[in-house]
Amino acid sequence: MALVTGGTGGIGKETARALAERGASVVVVGIDRERGLRAVQDIKDSAGHDRVHAVSADVTTLDGLRRLAGAVREWHDRLDVLVNNVGVNPPARTLTADGVERMFAAHVLAPFTLAHLLLPLLERAPAARVVNLTGGIPGGPIDPGNLLGERRYLGWTFSHYNHTKTMTMAMTHRLAARLRGSAVTANVVYPGHGHTPMNRATPVRAFPIAYRPIAPLVLKVIAPLFLSDLTRSARSSVYAATSPDLDGVSGAYVDGRCRRRPLPAPALDPAAQEAVWELCVRLSAPVLGGVSPA
Repeated sequence: MALVTGGTGGIGKETARALAERGASVVVVGIDRERGLRAVQDIKDSAGHDRVHAVSADVTTLDGLRRLAGAVREWHDRLDVLVNNVGVNPPARTLTADGVERMFAAHVLAPFTLAHLLLPLLERAPAARVVNLTGGIPGGPIDPGNLLGERRYLGWTFSHYNHTKTMTMAMTHRLAARLRGSAVTANVVYPGHGHTPMNRATPVRAFPIAYRPIAPLVLKVIAPLFLSDLTRSARSSVYAATSPDLDGVSGAYVDGRCRRRPLPAPALDPAAQEAVWELCVRLSAPVLGGVSPA
């Protein structure tokens, strides 16, 4: 059984479709119930079976994650694949109902929390896989004093979106270390660029200042013409979820062409990893009650 967050559209939907077409039972997660039902029917038609279901949940909130995990535990006795695909890119710093910066909540805290909430189900699978998506232009320094965009959100070349995606890498590498010795692996993938619903809804003011002059060309011309095939964008997620090449492999980074690549140095920095991990432990405590250090 596979679960895909952000699975009602874009790259997540194509990931869910590919997994279902390979015979997996799939749960797609999204905020909009009607969109979820439409996605389920579309995927069922493609896959030729009815083992596709939708759950409505806002995974940027702890209550949404708790409710999602509770529903999955009620309906399923094991989980083989968890794909943390959901992504957000608001143009200004906003907070969730928990008071957490929204991009950190979606890209870092949600994968961390959901993996721990669903760990009992993952451990019941013979060889479960956690797949976390990065994106944007990751690899820049992780600033322990700016993990929630407190000091800087957008600058001339800096984007907190990219910052959180590097933190996703760091958190996943630390998660893999925590899972060592179990049958559960955790890897991070870079999706292919795609003309996704999130990208279509991204305003120019969400880009760093230096990139804004070319942003309309990318969003309105290049992306629709050359990046509309989202099955290509989903390849790395599907590969990390299913390929025998990654049997027993944990803590790896897979690029958009399904090639193993080294993680960038900032994501491997022990101090940066510790800062990100400790913040996730503290923020998730209301639902996890504390997580042992990795």
